[in-house]
Amino acid sequence: MSWTDEVSSGTLCAPDAQVALDLPDAVPAQRVPFALHLAGELAHSLPTPGGGSTMQLWDAMSRIAAYDLTIARALEPHIDALSILHQADLSPSDVGADERSTWGVFAAEGPDGRLAARETSTGWVVDGVKPWCSLAGQLSHALVTAWTSDTDRRLFAVSLGHDVRPRTGQWSSRGLVDIPSAPAEFADVAAVPVGEQGWYLLRPGFWWGGIGVAACWYGGAAGVARRLAPRPAGTGRAPDQIAQLHLGEADTLLFAARAALAHAAAQVDDPAARADDEVLARRVRGLVRSVVDDVLGVTARATGPAPLTFDEEHARRVADLSVYVRQDHGERDLAALGARLAIDRTEG
Repeated sequence: MSWTDEVSSGTLCAPDAQVALDLPDAVPAQRVPFALHLAGELAHSLPTPGGGSTMQLWDAMSRIAAYDLTIARALEPHIDALSILHQADLSPSDVGADERSTWGVFAAEGPDGRLAARETSTGWVVDGVKPWCSLAGQLSHALVTAWTSDTDRRLFAVSLGHDVRPRTGQWSSRGLVDIPSAPAEFADVAAVPVGEQGWYLLRPGFWWGGIGVAACWYGGAAGVARRLAPRPAGTGRAPDQIAQLHLGEADTLLFAARAALAHAAAQVDDPAARADDEVLARRVRGLVRSVVDDVLGVTARATGPAPLTFDEEHARRVADLSVYVRQDHGERDLAALGARLAIDRTEG
């Protein structure tokens, strides 16, 4: 089945029937509540990265993103959080949550304050400001990184109750409008350690999660490129050679992205084949980000301004993807990859 067939379907079907899910033909108007409801139904049936079925997980995530990027953006951190807890040999109940909890992962740092953690007589608490707290006002729980000293960070599980105040008024984005990712203020919020000091960044799954995000970018690009698929006979002008060129270009780009994801999944699932998880993740994310940028460009050139100005679904998808893919830092991430390769070559 080609990617055009896959993303044109109103049904989301992962390769394995155990993780298949039927989605409404029409994207629900209340995307975030739908995504959080879906989280409870889907997340516990999806494979865990590194468990032998990683591509099934990433295929499911990419197909959700092809369906709707807001839903994918709300669901992806929830799936990642459960994977992180699994890697730490913890269950939601071990950190004060349950199977109905909805999760975010807040691990970014910024110049305007930081989140500090300290141990008290009754346990750990976190206090301060954390940037990029997506949906902090709508989720029940989050995994957050906090500073335990001037140089050390640790991961904690927290409940997002009244002691967590998101600054949602600062969110001015035109893409992912329903996923406010503004800073949040934490006021001595009770926290449960997840892993030892520094464990969050050192675990192999840190880089695997980053590839999972790239799977969502790929799915979003496939959804955008759906506009290039030929219309049924009799419903419009037959594609000329230029239209066929645009379709072929997008198909080639998306094939490369999916091949990179499949290659990465095979390495993640085979401990004997794993080399450098950071290099693998930076390669895949860099390639998929480049594919996304190119697919956005070729689709815009092929379709002109009409879909961006008169088609609500397509215009929203383009805006959502343009924001989502900027989680990659472009040239800086490629420079980090080059630096890593240079170190390996020097040491080798």
